[in-house]
Amino acid sequence: MGMSVEVRTFTGAVEATFVHPSIDELCRRVASQNLPMLGYVHPYDDTVFNRSQLRALAPELRALANGSAAEEAEAVHEILALAAQVERKAHRYLVFNGD
Repeated sequence: MGMSVEVRTFTGAVEATFVHPSIDELCRRVASQNLPMLGYVHPYDDTVFNRSQLRALAPELRALANGSAAEEAEAVHEILALAAQVERKAHRYLVFNGD
């Protein structure tokens, strides 16, 4: 199926989900781009970021979008929109779901 990104509450309820074929490729490329927060994303397991961690993650996502093809950049912008949703409300998490 491929990776997806979700906004989850502290109870585990899913508030939003984004699935895009480019997420897998983006996560594979981060290792070579010195993006430490994105480097934690595991391709086969869930990786959870809280509101404080998004302060470090969001700039990495923006840098990744700047160096990506149009389709990949679109995917990154959707992930940034989910991150903004997490930042607006307490007890929300951005979750990268591995395949």
